[in-house]
Amino acid sequence: MDRKQCCVKLSVQPSRGLMDEKFIVLVQNVWPGFQLTVHALHQCEDGHSWEAFGHYAADATGTDPSLGGTYSGVEPMGLLWSLRPVPGSKPGIRMRKMNVQTPMEVTISVYQGHQTEGFVDQVPLAGVLVERWYMAPGVRRIPITEGGLTATLFLPPGPGPFPGLLDLWGGGGKLAEYRASLLASHGIASLALDYLTPKITIETRKMVGIEYFEVNLINHRITLSGFECFLFYFGIFVLSSCFLSLGYSSSLYFLVLITVPALICELLLLFASEQVGRLQCPLLLVVGEDDQNWPMKEMMERAGNSHLLTILSYPNAGHLIEPPYTPHARSMMALWGGETVAHSRAQEDAWRKTLVFLRENLF
Repeated sequence: MDRKQCCVKLSVQPSRGLMDEKFIVLVQNVWPGFQLTVHALHQCEDGHSWEAFGHYAADATGTDPSLGGTYSGVEPMGLLWSLRPVPGSKPGIRMRKMNVQTPMEVTISVYQGHQTEGFVDQVPLAGVLVERWYMAPGVRRIPITEGGLTATLFLPPGPGPFPGLLDLWGGGGKLAEYRASLLASHGIASLALDYLTPKITIETRKMVGIEYFEVNLINHRITLSGFECFLFYFGIFVLSSCFLSLGYSSSLYFLVLITVPALICELLLLFASEQVGRLQCPLLLVVGEDDQNWPMKEMMERAGNSHLLTILSYPNAGHLIEPPYTPHARSMMALWGGETVAHSRAQEDAWRKTLVFLRENLF
């Protein structure tokens, strides 16, 4: 190996940050024209490994485009959004952070030449460990299990009061906290609630239905006090201004965020289209055009309140529009659609504009 190759220096700034925060990858001490591969490797909590890589030819500009790999062009975040299961992995898996109290760890390495496989069998020229967090320093995570409720409250740093949000996220069931914790990192108190996992009470050993919301939410003093904004977001309903106390903070503006499977959405809108169209509050609709769409615009126009509706529509984006730089999942049990590059652009843009929407209507 050439002596100069032994002196390759790799840095990522910031190496520790929030999941929606961009970073810059810098490779130094390589001569012009030197061919290299920048590789990212992440092992999920479920044991599956994911990788992404770009091919580069060093020049003096410092903004070299990727010439190929899992992404191309000037795309420093491509090392995250183009992550894909390593060869030989189980088909149809999805990357999903379950423990938000630990970071997503990604090892970024530099290899000589344009490599496409066999990274585990090679020695990198340089490497660095990068941490991406869903919880900012000072965010408080408070599990809530009273009365059979399965939820987690995330409170931003500081004394509050804070605008609040109820996040009902995940058509696959189980408690998903990563969006709520990231929203709390941006100053919005968020309650992640498991609402699809079957509930069986100890007393009756029967499935719990709508009373799970009617009894438990009322018992925990979560009440609706009127509409302030409403949002449909990749299968999400958002409803606000309620008050959330839960004994942890007072007078939190409250917003409800619900993710539901496409079939449930269709049935819900079939039976509730007239009521949805009568909403007298700001509404944001975020859709991927390669996914199924709902006739929200027509509903609002028929009700005479289309002026309240803002639509973010993304060509070639699929169903599951998640926080920025989350790898694109095109299909699992069903085809979700979308092209990786367009989908990643949609996730970044939709997240930024959703935060603006929430701040304008809740703060």
